Amino acid sequence: MLNEQAPKGRKERREQTLRTLAQHTHRRTVIILALLALLAVTAPAQDWIRTGTGLGVEKVRIAASDFKPATQDPKNTDLLKTFNDTLFNDLDNAGIFDLVSKSFYPLQVPGQPTELNTKDWNSPPPNASMLAFGNLGVTADKVTVQGWLYDVKSSTTSPQVLGKQYNDNATSDAVRVIAHKFADEIIFRLGGGIPGIAESKIYFVSNRSGTKEIWVMDYDGANQHAITHLGSISLSPRISPDGSRLAFSSIVKSGWEIMMYSFDLNRIVSFPHFGGMNLSPSWSPDGSKLALSSSRNGYPNIFVMDASGGNSHRLTSGQGPDVSPAWNRKTGAQIAFVSGRTGLPQIYTMEADGTNVQRLTDQGYAVSPNWAPNGQFLTFSWMRKYGPGEPGSNDLYLMDIASKQWVQLTHDAGRNDSPCWSPDGRHIVFQSHRTGTDQIFSMLADGTNVKQLTFTGNNSQPNWSWK
Repeated sequence: MLNEQAPKGRKERREQTLRTLAQHTHRRTVIILALLALLAVTAPAQDWIRTGTGLGVEKVRIAASDFKPATQDPKNTDLLKTFNDTLFNDLDNAGIFDLVSKSFYPLQVPGQPTELNTKDWNSPPPNASMLAFGNLGVTADKVTVQGWLYDVKSSTTSPQVLGKQYNDNATSDAVRVIAHKFADEIIFRLGGGIPGIAESKIYFVSNRSGTKEIWVMDYDGANQHAITHLGSISLSPRISPDGSRLAFSSIVKSGWEIMMYSFDLNRIVSFPHFGGMNLSPSWSPDGSKLALSSSRNGYPNIFVMDASGGNSHRLTSGQGPDVSPAWNRKTGAQIAFVSGRTGLPQIYTMEADGTNVQRLTDQGYAVSPNWAPNGQFLTFSWMRKYGPGEPGSNDLYLMDIASKQWVQLTHDAGRNDSPCWSPDGRHIVFQSHRTGTDQIFSMLADGTNVKQLTFTGNNSQPNWSWK
């Protein structure tokens, strides 16, 4: 009897177990379906930023073989390394390519079109669609670089997409510039006709010399050097749209005043002093006007004036304070700014004549607005939860101005501030305290591919050139 009941008991337990598993499976299925539904709702929030920043299209799979020496000059070795490293880095930073790892490249690389075997590159493991290749040679302290871009999957008789030759002095700096130029040509051809940023500059504040001065570097962090040597405190560098002038704020005898540096003359040129605190200059897209924050009448308000400092007039008139104006870089018809008129700082926009003031952020502590080149997006630093006991942190956000939809770009990585768009609208440079000191980083405009650009001293308030 016991022997007959034991199998029956095991059967009942097995059936109960199966029923329990079925119930759990059903619950998991419901949860998974709910998560999928949630993802289906939230996914467009990411889609619109990717489309808006030119990152929504399928990335081109490209290989960039090391250029080959074209002469026997001993300088070739060092210059080739500089060129190859720079070109590969530029294409990797572009944000529009799936760059093939060099570990997948064939042993024999072409130096000119007659040496190219497309099957070596369009088949696995490279499986590339495009190939950049060429040669570099030094003769009598002059360097010549020949570069090509080929569609290696093309079935036509004309796979060449690009062919360029460059000549310059045989120096590392000159070769870096040539690599930047060739990379920008490739990016322009394959990136929807948007110019590349490899030749652009980033201006910033650094204290590495002992006082806060204005510095500049290449977009990838190379060639960092000081522009000012005032021995004071200088902040908020803003390069003009044509790259000829740099406006910034510095402490002088009369207080915080706007200073103007001319790159044509390589020196500071005269600019009117207004008294009070004058901070955060911002250029209009045509370079004809400056907006800034000034307390000349008491409270800091937003003023607009000619690029020479004349015809100044006030746009805001409250007891803000109103600071950090930023011009819409596409239309010039709007100015974003920060105001404390309701208590904590919030982001506002207004027309360029001061009318139609709109509040964009609805809580927390929001500062440092900066317009995307397409005039559609605004990026800024936002501590959404602020106050005693709140676990908030300064992160970077991106907002679509028309819909006021926003996405968070940085997460749990210290204090992040002063975002600024690249001229191609695909990248953002910013300052962050994530390493324990203020340093400058760049990232793609969707928050990925973060790269540290500065390492010495404290560095802040980056401003990307317009082109």
